[in-house]
Amino acid sequence: MNRLALAALLLASAAPLAAETHRVEAGEGGGTRLQETLILAAPGDVIELAEGRFALTDGLSLDVDGVTVRGAGMDKTVLDFTGQQGAGEGLLVTSDNVTLRDFAVENPKGDGIKSKGADMIVYSGIRVEWTGGPKATNGAYGIYPVESTGVLVTNSKVSGASDAGIYVGQSRDITVSENIVTYNVAGIEIENSRNALVTNNIASKNTGGLLVFDLPGLPVMGGGNVILRENIVSDNDTPNFAPPGNIVASVRRGTGVLVMANDGVLIEGNAFENNPTAHVMVIAYTQPFEDARYNPYARNVIVGPNAFGRGGDDPQLDGKEQLLEAFGGALPPVLWDGIEEDGNGLKIAPGVTGWTLNLTKSGQSLAEAQPGPLMLTPLEKWEFPEVGAPAALEARLK
Repeated sequence: MNRLALAALLLASAAPLAAETHRVEAGEGGGTRLQETLILAAPGDVIELAEGRFALTDGLSLDVDGVTVRGAGMDKTVLDFTGQQGAGEGLLVTSDNVTLRDFAVENPKGDGIKSKGADMIVYSGIRVEWTGGPKATNGAYGIYPVESTGVLVTNSKVSGASDAGIYVGQSRDITVSENIVTYNVAGIEIENSRNALVTNNIASKNTGGLLVFDLPGLPVMGGGNVILRENIVSDNDTPNFAPPGNIVASVRRGTGVLVMANDGVLIEGNAFENNPTAHVMVIAYTQPFEDARYNPYARNVIVGPNAFGRGGDDPQLDGKEQLLEAFGGALPPVLWDGIEEDGNGLKIAPGVTGWTLNLTKSGQSLAEAQPGPLMLTPLEKWEFPEVGAPAALEARLK
């Protein structure tokens, strides 16, 4: 054998095996077969879930890089956790470059799908639903990527989460687009995360539609650079059903967008209708905290042009009657608590109507509010950094 032929043979023997497609059928034993396939998959493999219902009694997990889990469609392939014995998530992903698409998760005892430390992850065409409707006993999160760089959540539906339908936490480089979130406490929540684009979603019939929070005491701090653009935020009038003690238990029924203690949020081109507390609320964090890294003020929040319809006519706020009287029967589209740091709080585009409660420090009672029109100089233009998930994630779906 000559040297060239020997070298070719050695290279061939050292190369990884070609990626494979593993088809898993539904029906009896389907859950066991699926978990075995998730464990034995190799990087680059595709796990193809057949049409049908997979009855599962325990959560699933994936810890192999580069795997695609693909069903026949969000209404055709169903992972049914109604009989789940534990309290964990339906599916836990802890590996990178994973694509989850075209299947449903129903009635998990905990979160629907959680990915932790999973960089460059795609959720597409996923449905997570608690079929009994809004209940405090439902899992907290439907789609739940956390501690990740590179996140795309698109063309998915979540209903019934007792915290947030789609929650992205402690992450960066994020796109949440073209999803439908209904009957959750929070429709979509971006928390302690940077460089997020939330666009072309429908958030309806939740307690609150779109939330952008920063909270103290978490491993990743300093959220900001978040764009909420061209979403439909309507009819968010579901009573809050979060378990007591949960941070979103304080979200008022009828909130369209709630920004709290974040740095750099742009709200533009959205359509708001029938959010009975307020279309947009911008507030400081009011609870005691000991985290020296934490800034409780909302900073550099820009409310650009949006389509504001009916709203603010049934606010779930202390002193409701006094507020309605002060505002002439309905709260204005933009409501700010007035608490800011160094004059660097809220900015509005020309023509945007906003009012402030003129509070001066965190923790003040609304009984001390002195409502009045926002006396801000409207911004004629603004610059905002480009945000969103890497283009490579979109390319995976073509």
